[in-house]
Amino acid sequence: MNPSSGQPLCGRPCVPSGARSIRCTCRPPSTQWPSTSWMRMPSGEWVPTPHMGPAPAICLLPARVTAGTAGHFGSSLQPGRRGNPSRDDVIGKVCLTRDTLAAHPKGFSGWAHLTEVDPDEEVQGEIHLRLEVVRGPGPCRLRCSVLEARDLAPKDRNGASDPFVRVRYNGRTQETSIVKKSCYPRWNETFEFELEEGAAEALCVEAWDWDLVSRNDFLGKVVFNVQRLWAAQQEEGWFRLQPDQSKSRRGEGSLGSLQLEVRLWDETVLPSGCYQPLVQLLCHEVKLGTQGPGQLIPLIEETTSTECRQDVATNLLKLFLGQGLAKDFLDLLFQLELGRTSEANTLFRSNSLASKSMESFLKVAGMRYLHGVLGPIIDRVFEEKKYVELDPSRVEVKDVGCSGLHRPQTEAEVLEQSAQTLRVHLGALLSALSRSVRACPAVVRATFRQLFLRVRERFPGAQHENVPFIAVTSFLCLRFVSPAIMAPKLFHLRERHADARTSRTLLLLAKAVQNVGNMDTPASRAKEAWMEPLQPTVRQGVAQLKDFITKLVDIGEKEELDLQRALSLQAPPVKEGPLFIHRTKGKGPLMSSFKKLHFSLTTEALSFAKTPNSKKSALIKLANIRAAEKVEEKSFGSSHVMQVIYEDDAGKPQTIYLQCKCVNELNQWLSALRKMSISNPGLLGSYHPGIFRGDKWSCCHQKDKSDLGCDKTRSRVTLQEWNDPLDHDLEAQLIYRHLLGVEAMLREKQRELSAAGTEAGSALRGSGEAPKDPLAQLFQVLQDLREAHRSSPASVPPSETNRLLELQT
Repeated sequence: MNPSSGQPLCGRPCVPSGARSIRCTCRPPSTQWPSTSWMRMPSGEWVPTPHMGPAPAICLLPARVTAGTAGHFGSSLQPGRRGNPSRDDVIGKVCLTRDTLAAHPKGFSGWAHLTEVDPDEEVQGEIHLRLEVVRGPGPCRLRCSVLEARDLAPKDRNGASDPFVRVRYNGRTQETSIVKKSCYPRWNETFEFELEEGAAEALCVEAWDWDLVSRNDFLGKVVFNVQRLWAAQQEEGWFRLQPDQSKSRRGEGSLGSLQLEVRLWDETVLPSGCYQPLVQLLCHEVKLGTQGPGQLIPLIEETTSTECRQDVATNLLKLFLGQGLAKDFLDLLFQLELGRTSEANTLFRSNSLASKSMESFLKVAGMRYLHGVLGPIIDRVFEEKKYVELDPSRVEVKDVGCSGLHRPQTEAEVLEQSAQTLRVHLGALLSALSRSVRACPAVVRATFRQLFLRVRERFPGAQHENVPFIAVTSFLCLRFVSPAIMAPKLFHLRERHADARTSRTLLLLAKAVQNVGNMDTPASRAKEAWMEPLQPTVRQGVAQLKDFITKLVDIGEKEELDLQRALSLQAPPVKEGPLFIHRTKGKGPLMSSFKKLHFSLTTEALSFAKTPNSKKSALIKLANIRAAEKVEEKSFGSSHVMQVIYEDDAGKPQTIYLQCKCVNELNQWLSALRKMSISNPGLLGSYHPGIFRGDKWSCCHQKDKSDLGCDKTRSRVTLQEWNDPLDHDLEAQLIYRHLLGVEAMLREKQRELSAAGTEAGSALRGSGEAPKDPLAQLFQVLQDLREAHRSSPASVPPSETNRLLELQT
């Protein structure tokens, strides 16, 4: 290590052996950018790539576009692998460097040119080296010990490589032995070179995949500055392998372009105690309601721009949800919105903090309820794939085929059949909704009750009879159910987007739901006259919906507490679905030893059953899980296998292997398992990505079955999903980061309020009853957090750093 800078001599930091708190997320980002880049590995996983040298890149490799798809990112794509017909063909890649991202503080958005994929540039993995300058009676010598490597790129058809290392210095080259069929080789070989003082030659350590017939494949390299090594005398650590970028490229744009939105930022989350003053101040303001002296929440809304209002609303909502104040927070926003609304038909129609917060609330607290009500209807639409069209100008008779009379259908017949199909779907949805009152979460029902009562107080009278109902449906139908119908994948109701025919059916169904939600007003009917065939069902649906809302909001405080208590006694599934389970028998896993079962992960255990509705058997207690990691493709011939390492009741380590149907499903299961077990004691820091077959591990060829592992675990690499457990400290940190950005505007508001209230303040001070200024308290809290962050590197462990990535295509 360099004694002056503490950095490795090659200019790149050693990869820490401990777990890093890393999140892959769809959360809208804040404005802080990290000094750590990310790279998508061939396995589909995003990993951090620390760098102090040339700016690293985020590399995306879209596969060849096939019929019916728009292409996908190469989760099973492994650049450099030759001649396997089951692999997708690579069109090109997009690389976004750290400098590119830094030049776009609000995120990169636009078209990026695809560039050709050179196998010499598609590298991954790290190598463990020990370098030292040996002084003696003769010339000084440079000693390089090549110890081991991990997570090397698989270059051969068997899902592995035959790696060896080539060390070059001052015109001399030395090589290690070849380790067959391993991406986690161990060499423990040492080489020496004569070292001349003042020599400018660099030491180059290259990893290669040996091939008997064709040329060897490049696996990556690390280049060291010998002058810096001379000064430090010794250095040891894990170094990320770097690509060879010496070759020329094709002209930009010759391979096409890819439209991307990428945002990346870094957040250091402090210990919970640091955020308590901020949380307590915000909670106090919510409890005071609209009568609070400073009205801090209204000022936050006023100073928050439209583009980041959704982010702030989500963060505040999750924070108050964790404090048990979500209903009070939303009630405060309802009162503020009603106070500035004069026309009933404009209520909650803007993108206010109330509207955005209520949207986030329904997604966080009501998503499972939505799946139960809407899921079967959406599945039926996808399975039927019927041609549905109500607009006469868009009817295509040829798409329908022939009727039972073997004659082409007329346009009138198509319209009538389409209307009948939509009536069935709409009727099924409204019936399911009517039966779901008891299934709706108590906190959602109580919030809608507050909304209903507040609106009825603000707009009394017979002429506004429907306004309270419309206020509820403006969120329940227009901002929750209808968007979920139009885009079921975004609400996790389906794994894939709908095709054109199904999308049209869903759109028409969503329009019908919107008409019902608008209480069948003349304005809604006038928009699209061709929706008239559905009017009888819509009118019947309005009556059903009003009856449903009346029952939904009819919940007292005692019933709310009872429902919450009953819900807390249950362990709802965090993740469930079919998996293939592999069991180890004898000397290794039998390839035919697998069985398809329905698995369910709750906050208590990972369970399985023969079918979704059959009795479940607990397989692993959640508290016993020690790691959840991917398995090398060569182990089972599949890249979609994960392993769950746990302790049995006797305290002995055990491993089960579970195969998923695709890489997305694999990553979702890994993320869910890691989130649920992140607080478990005894989490492993390393593991074997292979299997113990015969008398050795398939990954590193070690013969000790109890060996600690040849690769580091990734217990904090997760995805952000709708059913994530609340992270109160992270939400508080994101709110703090936002408040820092608007601090100047808040101080300006404080000056305006002080000037306007000088006389009233003087009278209060004369009576000795001057109230505390919540803005002044907020500024003090922000200052204290700012100081805590400045001192955090010395007091906060590396695991408290959250690196967040958002990627949209």
